[in-house]
Amino acid sequence: MKDWLRRLRGALGIGVTWALGWAPIGAVLGSVLWFLLDVPVGLLAVIQINAIAFGILGFLGGTIFSTVLGLAEGRRQFDELTLPRFAAWGALGGLLLGGLAVGAGLWGASGVPVVAATVTVAATLLGAASAVGSLALARHADGDTALEPAADRSSVGPGGTDGRQLIGGSR
Repeated sequence: MKDWLRRLRGALGIGVTWALGWAPIGAVLGSVLWFLLDVPVGLLAVIQINAIAFGILGFLGGTIFSTVLGLAEGRRQFDELTLPRFAAWGALGGLLLGGLAVGAGLWGASGVPVVAATVTVAATLLGAASAVGSLALARHADGDTALEPAADRSSVGPGGTDGRQLIGGSR
C-alpha cells in the first residue's frame, strides 16, 4: 500500500511540476495568437485562458508520463535511466496527451486536421522536453548535476580506476 501511495505522490508531483512549466508557455502562445489573429477577447483574457489550459494539459501530461514511466521502467531509479530513453518516454506521454486532446476536441482540433496535428506535435515535443527537465531536476535534487546515468560514471572518484591521485599521495 505504501508503494502505491508513493507512486501516486510522485505522479502528482511530476504533474504539478509540468503544469508550472507549461502554463507560461501557454501564456506566451496566447499573447502571440492574440497579436496574429483577430481575437475578439482582450489580451489578458487570452493569456489567462491559454495559461490555464496549458497548465491543465501539463498536469495531465506529467501524470500520463509518470504512469508510462512507472509501467515501462518501474524497477529502475532516476540515476539508472539515460537521457534519450527518458525523453522518449516523455514524448510518448505527450503523444498520448495530444491524442486525448484531439479526441476531446480541444481548440477545435477534431474538425481541422492541421490544428489536430499541431496540437499533437506540440504535446509530443513538450512532453519530451518536460521529461528531460524532470530528469535534470531529479538528478539535481540528489546532488548529481550530470545528466548521464550513474553506471557510466562508476569508475570516477575515490576507489575508482580513473588514474587520478588523491590528496596525500594515496590512490
